[in-house]
Amino acid sequence: MSQDVFLVLGATGKTGRRVTARLRAAGKTVRAASRSSEVRFDWADPTTWDDVVDGVSVVYVIAPEVPGPAHEFVPRAVAAGVRRFVLLSGRGADIWGDSPFGLDVRSAEEAVRASGVEWSILRPTNFSQNFDDGFFHAPIMAGELALPARGIVEPFIDVDDIADVAVALLTEPGHAGRSYELSGPRGVTFREATEEIARVSGRPVRYVEVSPEEFVAALVAQGFSPEVASYGREMFDLMRRGVTAEVTDDVHRVLGHPPRDFETYVARAAAAGAWR
Repeated sequence: MSQDVFLVLGATGKTGRRVTARLRAAGKTVRAASRSSEVRFDWADPTTWDDVVDGVSVVYVIAPEVPGPAHEFVPRAVAAGVRRFVLLSGRGADIWGDSPFGLDVRSAEEAVRASGVEWSILRPTNFSQNFDDGFFHAPIMAGELALPARGIVEPFIDVDDIADVAVALLTEPGHAGRSYELSGPRGVTFREATEEIARVSGRPVRYVEVSPEEFVAALVAQGFSPEVASYGREMFDLMRRGVTAEVTDDVHRVLGHPPRDFETYVARAAAAGAWR
């Protein structure tokens, strides 16, 4: 696929910017698109869709935040000449049952599976980088991470591993019709993660266990909408069921080496000044 044009959606996000950089480093022609990129793509604005897929044959898809749009986008992309999709979904997306959590990624999975062209799906667990470039960063900087995470063990995955796997699926044969459940090499509790960050960074930060109701109330007090706060609660409810707890070897299967450990991530992020 050396002559292909690769479209990366969500190109300014955690995985998208890493996938873009890796493809370009490999000499691929990349069209990087997002709501804030020079090449604009917005799931909520279908008028931005056709231009970004024109001339493209391979697409890295970040699932939209609501169910539905992928079912309209995917057929239009195929009609424009796209022959392969790699979708970033979520761990265990096909076994979440009737949970309202993750309807967006499940809808996107259905869309690419029905595309009639090659597709692969990535289902990572929680990102390690959520602690320095995401949901957990601000509380850590404030000195306290308060979560309803009692009993949860999470094999956090490094986003760099996700990007490496994504690039393999985008550029190599042999992955069509497959879903990969991606995890780190071992399970870590949120308390252990917080203590490791405090130890390595030298920043005083503690983990506090709160009830789901207290968690939702705190998010709303911070300015999040009740809908977003409820979504966060549903995520932790799902994790307590153990759906995301199992360690897998899918990173090793694709890349030929084990995934990065959480301690390695913390050391690297602390050295880069993530928690100064």
